[in-house]
Parts: sequence; structure tokens; C-alpha cells
Amino acid sequence: MNDVKKPTGLPRTVAFRLGTVGAVVADRFAARIEELDLKPKHAGLMTALSHGEAASQQELAGRLGVAPSLVVALADHLERLGAIERVRDPADRRRQVLRLTAHGHTLLAACEQAARELDDELTAGMTAEQRTALQRALGVLAAETGLPTGE
Repeated sequence: MNDVKKPTGLPRTVAFRLGTVGAVVADRFAARIEELDLKPKHAGLMTALSHGEAASQQELAGRLGVAPSLVVALADHLERLGAIERVRDPADRRRQVLRLTAHGHTLLAACEQAARELDDELTAGMTAEQRTALQRALGVLAAETGLPTGE
């Protein structure tokens, strides 16, 4: 009897491939923005604030699907960098809201540039049609999981 097991089909699943590729890409993106003293979660919080509407830490935690304590820690770091400011909500003086500063917009633009350069490297072997199809497929997956589609 042969005890050698057949190779698993796990590496061919979308879930496994996205997870492993995603981990590698996230590490590469993190390395690129490390010089800005940022981590991908900082970029995510700044992105959430970039639409111009001030938001409380509690609201942001709900929007991002993370613990409020994480938002506080991220916001503390971003405030030290001058990327965000905490201001009193004019509608409710008991509440503080977060706003992206001009420096925050500059940092976010640098993060976007780093991501676009990484995109170019990752998709260098693809045709324009393949890149477009990948973007569409990722948009569908994002919508299916309740994430922003990027459109």
C-alpha cells in the first residue's frame, strides 16, 4: 500500500490564492510606505477620512469593521505625524471627530503612488485587457464581501 498522499487542490482555490498573494502584496506595500512612518492600516484610515467628511473614532471603527481601540491607536500615530487632527464636532461639542490635514493628503498621495508603482510591477506581465479583467473581478469580489469596490 502506498502511503504517499495526493497533493491537495487547496493552492488552486481562489480563497487560498487570494490569501497568499494578498499577504505577499501587503508586505511589499508595507515596505514601500514604511519610510513614511506608516503601515497599511494607517493608509486605510486616511483613505476613510479622505472623502472630506469628518468622522468620530467610533464611526470609523464601524465603517472599517475594526475595534475602536485600533482606530484610537492609529489616530494617535497619525496625529503625531500631523496627518490628522481631532476637532470638536460643532453639532455635538462632547464628541471629537477626525479630519485629514493637508499633510495627511500629501501622505495619502504618497501611499497611492507607492501602490500604483507596485501595481505596475505586479501586472507587468499582463495585457491591458487582463489588467482590466483583474480590476473588474476584484471589484466583484470586493462587493461580494461588503468592501468598497474602488469605483
